[in-house]
Amino acid sequence: MNPELQYYQQQQQLVDQNMDDGAQNQVFSYQAPWIIYALGFSNRPGYNYRIGIGSFLEDVDNQIEIIQLNEEKQMFEKKCSFEHTYPPTKLIWIPDINGEYSDILATSGEYLKIWEVKNNETVVSKCDLINSNEFSAPLTSFDWNIKNQNLIGTASIDTTCTIWDIEKETVFTQLIAHDKEVYDISFSPDKNLFASVGADGSARQFDLRNLEHSTVLYETENNIPLLKLAWNRNDQHYVAVIEMDQSHVTLLDTRQPLTPVCKFNNHKDCVNALAWAPQSSSHICTVGDDCQSLIWDLSELRPEITDPLLEYKADGEIANLSWSLLQNEWLAICFQNNLQILKV
Repeated sequence: MNPELQYYQQQQQLVDQNMDDGAQNQVFSYQAPWIIYALGFSNRPGYNYRIGIGSFLEDVDNQIEIIQLNEEKQMFEKKCSFEHTYPPTKLIWIPDINGEYSDILATSGEYLKIWEVKNNETVVSKCDLINSNEFSAPLTSFDWNIKNQNLIGTASIDTTCTIWDIEKETVFTQLIAHDKEVYDISFSPDKNLFASVGADGSARQFDLRNLEHSTVLYETENNIPLLKLAWNRNDQHYVAVIEMDQSHVTLLDTRQPLTPVCKFNNHKDCVNALAWAPQSSSHICTVGDDCQSLIWDLSELRPEITDPLLEYKADGEIANLSWSLLQNEWLAICFQNNLQILKV
């Protein structure tokens, strides 16, 4: 039996058993004072179960909290909070599992902001990265280059993607990536490649070594906007994408542009977010408005996959998720003002 499949089947048995017992050691919850959208697991050694969460308020004044699970008390504790202008559209900690860099995180909103955490108690603004244009369009998303952690790529409603060198606090490159708004960006495990999706219904691949050309990986029927994408962390050939208001996810092979590999679908409502397993090339999690968090086994690809490997039902529509790089058996999901971490 595939050892990855065997591992997840064993975990499913544990989840089933513990859900019957109240899921005491498989699910931990935290309730924020506001609706949560942006969230991200910390990747810094020594800070296990630490997560940043951002408020989703229809106001200029928003907040970010840093919380951490107290393993003895088996409950989350707020370590600190700080103000954020407008709701953060994404929150990512530096993907530094070796502790070689400062304890920093980034957020997107009206522009890209880099924050530094001091002793897990206070947060200071390290820099605001704003294009030199007179008008800086809001950012929809961003991604951190795992192989070159000085680089962050942002996606904007002005049709552009910008790659920032955060050490120099300068633009590495900027390009017009789509014909309409760009909704998401993701780096490949190969540090030179990144892909983006947008309102024009296309997924496109770029190479930092040759930005004069791009590859169209996928185009939706009737130009349905593509909202999210995620690059497989362990196999640079596979990218998964989400279409607007659709209940399925499409898997793409970069070696076969414009020819989807498969669709996987068990959601009963639209899919909102997805994340590949950090430790596996064949497992991915999806969450949606049907309150479901599903883990899929893609080790045996078929045109359509309808049976997920693991299922978890939350008490509300799940808006987003984060899969921990540091503790890769844990997922975080958010719905309404609730955060939950799940052991998978």
